[in-house]
Amino acid sequence: MAVADATGAVLNQYGSHRRTNAAAPATPWAVYLAGTDHRYRLLAFDLDAKNPGTAALAARDAETIAGLLRDAGLSALVCASGPSGGRHVWTAVADSVEADTVATLARLTRHLCPTLDLAPLTNPATGCVRPPGTPHRAGGASAVLAGDLDSLLNPPGTAGHVRGLVEHLATLVGASEPVGPLEAHRPVPLDDHGHPYLPGPRRELPAPSRAALAEDASAGDASAVLWRVLIGAAFARWKHADIAALVETSPGLEHLRTYRHSTGTTTHRARRTPQDAAATLARQWAKAVTHVATSPRQIGEDPTFDARADAIAAHVRDLQGRADAAAGRWTHGRGPADRRILDVLCLLALQALTPELEADTRRLALLAGLGRETARTALLRLAADGWITQTKAAEGPHGAHWSIHPHRDIHSQDLIGRSQADPRPAGAGVAERLTLLATLTERTRACAHDVFTLGPGLGHLAGNLYARTTTEFLSLGDLTAAIGGTLAHTARILDRLTSAGLLIHSPTGWRRHTTDHRHSAAKRLEVDGRLAERAARYRVERELWAWWQAEQAWMTAPRRTAASRRAGPGQLTLTPELGTNAYGAHPRRADGKADYRQARRLLSTGRALTGRRRPERSAAAA
Repeated sequence: MAVADATGAVLNQYGSHRRTNAAAPATPWAVYLAGTDHRYRLLAFDLDAKNPGTAALAARDAETIAGLLRDAGLSALVCASGPSGGRHVWTAVADSVEADTVATLARLTRHLCPTLDLAPLTNPATGCVRPPGTPHRAGGASAVLAGDLDSLLNPPGTAGHVRGLVEHLATLVGASEPVGPLEAHRPVPLDDHGHPYLPGPRRELPAPSRAALAEDASAGDASAVLWRVLIGAAFARWKHADIAALVETSPGLEHLRTYRHSTGTTTHRARRTPQDAAATLARQWAKAVTHVATSPRQIGEDPTFDARADAIAAHVRDLQGRADAAAGRWTHGRGPADRRILDVLCLLALQALTPELEADTRRLALLAGLGRETARTALLRLAADGWITQTKAAEGPHGAHWSIHPHRDIHSQDLIGRSQADPRPAGAGVAERLTLLATLTERTRACAHDVFTLGPGLGHLAGNLYARTTTEFLSLGDLTAAIGGTLAHTARILDRLTSAGLLIHSPTGWRRHTTDHRHSAAKRLEVDGRLAERAARYRVERELWAWWQAEQAWMTAPRRTAASRRAGPGQLTLTPELGTNAYGAHPRRADGKADYRQARRLLSTGRALTGRRRPERSAAAA
């Protein structure tokens, strides 16, 4: 039953006691989704609509989830949760589902349906949702919109259907448009008009693609919406002509009808010519078919990849969860820089599938949008506070090794309590890793920008806050919780971001522009190009260090019996000697000592090495 505060106002919180065989209370109340054994019999997808702008998104996500459930053989009961426009999508199973599988289902669904609240489906001890017909604290009650209430009492679905749904979602999570060209492992057949297709009987579009086809793409990222349609169509064995027939009538194909056009400070969508529309569809359709043809090989021939991906994903998710719970740690002093370095380490660990990695401070700095000294001291502070640990000191050309989770074996976590009756859905580990990679990559790219540097720039904390905004309005409370700190402090940063032209403010909250305004803001603040200059300087420093390390290796290496000279810059030898490199011998001063200034000048200008070199030693002289 919902609890009330000291004034008697009903809160969106529920007591921990369980009531059975009792009359329904008049105040809001909820049911637990899992039993005392922490296994789920009910699944409820709680889609939040915190403001009028997200009500339409919640309705769209509800339609997508209901379609996914039905496609998987599960029932779907859709309810309007109350007067704010939120949705609840219910299903049930005749047996029970393990909590870890349900949590994975929730996270993968959230990747496709961003209005989903993860809490009820990721906490088997306290996760609860108001069932159909229960009152809402703001008035009204949860009302059935679609589906049959009896499906919750006599469910047709089982745990096997839920695992099948997770496996299907795992294939959809990676269905974001790839960057760069794709090449199929075998030739893809062409139809009579020369367009590729995948052979097989045509099927109905998957639920996410059906929802994308009906979505008003003109209001958001029309290219991404089109991609979701094309991926599902190729997967369902549609052909190019099937999509072409829908171009003029389907809202989700807006990208084929129009393109984004900027005039001064305004942006609108302009009509494509018939030739441009045909060329765009042909190009994107070929890319989608090739992507679907190659995607089954994502896991590769390594049968352990999915398990290892699952382990590192659980590892990073745990660390990120603890960091989010300690949000205040990252808002003061050097805390914002520390959080960026922690996020970058997590990102690199996901890419390498290992929690321990060699971390070059310059590389970390550039990825995080920081200076190398700031990155170096951030590593020391994180280690001192127990977030990471140094496992190996820097040595020669190699950087120090750091572990993002020194106190736990990542391979043991998911093996505890899992029986053969509850197998891990195939591909779930790969999909969990992909969702985390997408989240951390987007967050890192958003904050690592010239406009969020120090000095005239807006600063590191402003960048971290901007990285947690979206193109949908978020309230002050949501954004304060995302970064920690106080409401007043967060409001001041949001005001600066809005004044800089990076965010839009309305009575319902703050959101980003649909187009990126960071570059223009950096120009106005006169910080444009800072990170590029830093990257160029660090490249020279790395090469300068590598050159000197190679020189030292050459000086200490055994010499040949006959006098010889090292190959000059750009010259190749059949068997390169230890210490040789693309730059040749290191510059020397007249007294024979290393000329670091000349070496830096040569590397900075990119010219061939033409400066003074010391005479090469013969074996006898050595």
